[in-house]
Amino acid sequence: MSFKRNVIASYVSQIYTAVIGIVMLPFYIKFMGGEAYGMIGFFTMLQAWFALLDLGLTPTIGRETARFNAGALDVTAFRRLYRSLSCIFVGVALLGAMLLYSQAANIASHWLKVEVVSVNDIKTALEIIAVCVSLRWLGGLYRGIITGFEQLVWLSGFNLIVGTLRFVMVIPVMAYFGYTLFVFFSYQLCLALAECLGLWVKSLRLLPVLTPIERAALGWSFKPVKTVLKFALSIAFTSAVWVLVTQTDKLVLSSILPLADYGVYTLAVLVASGIMIIGAPISQVLMPRMASLHASGKYDEVVAIYKSSTQIVTVIAGAAAITLIFCAKPLLYVWTGSLPVAEQAAPILQLYAVGNALLAIGAFPYYMQYARGNLFYHLLGNALMVVIIIPLIVIAAKHYGGVGAGYVWCGMNALYLFCWVGYVHRKIIPGVHVEWLLLDVLKIFLPALSGGFLIDYLFPASAGTALSVVHVLAVGGVALIISIFASPFMRHLILTRMAR
Repeated sequence: MSFKRNVIASYVSQIYTAVIGIVMLPFYIKFMGGEAYGMIGFFTMLQAWFALLDLGLTPTIGRETARFNAGALDVTAFRRLYRSLSCIFVGVALLGAMLLYSQAANIASHWLKVEVVSVNDIKTALEIIAVCVSLRWLGGLYRGIITGFEQLVWLSGFNLIVGTLRFVMVIPVMAYFGYTLFVFFSYQLCLALAECLGLWVKSLRLLPVLTPIERAALGWSFKPVKTVLKFALSIAFTSAVWVLVTQTDKLVLSSILPLADYGVYTLAVLVASGIMIIGAPISQVLMPRMASLHASGKYDEVVAIYKSSTQIVTVIAGAAAITLIFCAKPLLYVWTGSLPVAEQAAPILQLYAVGNALLAIGAFPYYMQYARGNLFYHLLGNALMVVIIIPLIVIAAKHYGGVGAGYVWCGMNALYLFCWVGYVHRKIIPGVHVEWLLLDVLKIFLPALSGGFLIDYLFPASAGTALSVVHVLAVGGVALIISIFASPFMRHLILTRMAR
């Protein structure tokens, strides 16, 4: 399967899932109410915090699968590792579900600020969420196998189906059974079970078949995990830092804001997270491919694909961020139909859009370190980041709410990209950083930013849904076109195809 086909399939899947999830939000708020949507946002946050139990095993199995695919690991060793990790995943999923289930009453009564929905309904929803989150996390093991074998086209199609069922089909289900938290999360639980089973079946079909002799020698042991423990713990620390950095604001605000206001904050952050989702397909395809190329000693190809992928993310994430910077309020108004919600959420959306764009680009040195199997500089940088950002976010969120958290998020990601990334590049791929930053990032983003500003200045947003839509499309379209033709890789790709 070609790299380009995997990238395209992943992009289609993830962008569709992100867009359909965002498009359906006003319907959830309309039919279920602001507090109910606040619970949906809390559910999303819990899934992120559940990643702390991962211990770095999900990306580890993906990397080891890619190494097996490249011939760097034999069949028996790979199947032993898979069997060991399967036991660990099931055990951790059960432990996490029981822990969250046991705390449902305390969270409903003492943590969340509930005003309309009954505390008992919140408690029941949290108990269902405990099982649902565990099942979705367990599916990460099987996603790692599928990703490592570079079956991204199949996985993308599967994600399209699951995304449609998760975000769209829940509406007719609730229309029949009732627009309640119990119905919503019960449906999500059934879907999570079906999703996990589907991924499990596909991963079993991809696993190499063992001969009777190999099966007899397989045995039951956790010793294979020791061979990847150092890398897994590095990933675990990175994941823990990632959760702390990206979810602390949401956790703090969930106990400060009324649940309805928390729903508005979550709405703004979710829209901004579309920028990170834009970068996710690239990383999903890029990491196993870079690991495979590095294992084969093709270092020049690793750098080439690293630079071209940076340009792709800069083009798409940059254009999306520019659109949200200049069109946050009209976009939210068109989307929700509520001017108060748009005015409350717009400043938060703008700040998180900038911060997420910076983060999507600043994540690239991690992909290079992942391929090399050494995450020292990534761990060090994230440790420094978390030491600074956590207290700042807590203070800003308590005193200035979501806007304060947004300023911290934006500032820290700018500091990380323009300072720490340069240091890491000099250590792992000397001589690349200046060209990477100027040609693969700034040369693309700055002209697009200027174009977006010019359109917004000459044709400012006006009252009315139709004019707001035109304004958003004009700013976004100009930013995207300028980005594409400012990117050497994208420009060459398009001109080559046009010539054909």
